[in-house]
Amino acid sequence: MPAASNPGDIFDVKKVRQLIELMKEHELSELDLKQANNRVRIRRGGEVVAYSAPAAAVARPVAPAGPAGGGEPAAPDRTVVIKSPMVGTFYKASGPDSAPFVKVGDRIGPEKTVCIVEAMKVFNEIPAGVSGQVVAILVENGAPVEFGQPLIKVDPEG
Repeated sequence: MPAASNPGDIFDVKKVRQLIELMKEHELSELDLKQANNRVRIRRGGEVVAYSAPAAAVARPVAPAGPAGGGEPAAPDRTVVIKSPMVGTFYKASGPDSAPFVKVGDRIGPEKTVCIVEAMKVFNEIPAGVSGQVVAILVENGAPVEFGQPLIKVDPEG
């Protein structure tokens, strides 16, 4: 027995099918929609990923490098990398005349917006997801970014 659905519900099967048809018609490879705290991402090739909470930046420690040339072991790299949660265009600031969200040396908290990734004319603010000191910004302003691409390095102990 099918469950009753809200007419504006983005998870309505009929609406999802219509979206897939529009993707085929306009040769889109991915579609990402948000409604309140719900999100649906459809990719060509049959993959449908549904989220019940908004996406957040993925912050993972960088793997330490091994010793070089048999000498002293390298100190473990304790930096955390903030990665792009989507494909889009990276922006350091909210506008061309605005100050950047963060600069190298800034101390940040997990809720601090560190950049914007524009995808399909939607400007998505990316939160740090980690506390610490910004040690590197790895992408140029206005550059295209891929899903999972490293954007910013943060020293959580800095």
